[in-house]
Parts: sequence; C-alpha cells; structure tokens
Amino acid sequence: MTSRFSVLLALLFVAGSIHAQTGAPSQKPARFQLYGGYGLLSNSFNGLPGARQPLNGWNSSIAFPAWHNLRFTIDVSGYLGTNTGASQRSLFVAAGAQYFHRFRRESAFVEGFIAPNSGDLQRYWGPNGAPGETASFATILGGGLDTPISRRFAIRVEGDYQWTNFQLINNVQNLEPIQTPGLPRYFARFSSGLVWGF
Repeated sequence: MTSRFSVLLALLFVAGSIHAQTGAPSQKPARFQLYGGYGLLSNSFNGLPGARQPLNGWNSSIAFPAWHNLRFTIDVSGYLGTNTGASQRSLFVAAGAQYFHRFRRESAFVEGFIAPNSGDLQRYWGPNGAPGETASFATILGGGLDTPISRRFAIRVEGDYQWTNFQLINNVQNLEPIQTPGLPRYFARFSSGLVWGF
C-alpha cells in the first residue's frame, strides 16, 4: 500500500516539473476523454466499526464531446480485498455529467453519477461470509484536476463521495434485508491516473 502511494506522489511531482518546464499556450479541449487509473475506496462493504479496511482497485471513464463545458460521462470502477473473512469484489457502472473549467493549462471539474442496480458483489460478502445483496442504487459526487503532460495526455487526481445501499440478508432463499447498525453506506473514493484526449 505504501509503495502505491509513493508511486502516486512521484507521478504528481513529475507532472509538476514537466508543467513548470513547458509553457505551451492553452489548447482547445479534446472532444473525447478516456481515463484509467488506480482507485482507493475508504472502507470495505462489510466494514462495521472496529473492522474497517480500505479497498484497492481501479477507475476508468469515457467523457463525450462537451456542450458549454458539460460532458456526458460513463464511469466504471472496481475494488478488491478481504475483510472479516469475506471476499470484497465489486464493480460499479455509473452514468452522469462532468462540468469542467480551464485555468490556464489545468482543467478542474466537478461530476455527479448515478448507478442503478450497481455494486455487483458476490453473494457472501458480509462479515464472516454472511449473505448480502447487491445495491439497488448508488450515487457518486466529486471532482478533480487534470494537469497536462503533453498535447494529448494529462495526469488526473480526483476525489469523490459515494453513497451505496447494500444490505445483509437472512439467507439466500429469503431476500428480506436485515437492518445492520454500522454497516457502511458512505464511502470516499480517490483515484489518480492518465487521461487521453482525442
């Protein structure tokens, strides 16, 4: 985990030094943007108080041509890990909008997504392998900063807030949700990677 953060910091310092050395004039935004990078989720889905464990994963998105600095975006993220004896594997597919504003060469953005029927966890993700259900709905709100490193590529750093309504269940035949105090619904997402504009 520490080595991944060291690599992330090194990428940020390299981007800053390249930016300081290249004073190219501001360019028109690319029509499409394809993003991919490392992702970190603040807690596991069964991370009850006293057993909280962040999850590592990945984040990718595609942003379509802008209309007045507003882009339609599809965001896909996945997280992996183990907590309280249960595997935590998830996939979120979300759609929404991204509003961006350019400051000289950098571009800052805010974004909002909805992910109906999302999460896609395996059945036994609860504490000690207890059965649970996939979220019926998730929302993601956040933003970030793109720093160009060449004409087509930029380094992105972003942070988001994610709300998800996973529930534990009695058994796989009876899908009645169990109200579990302390079961996390609010998560912080962090991501850093490379953006390709084309």
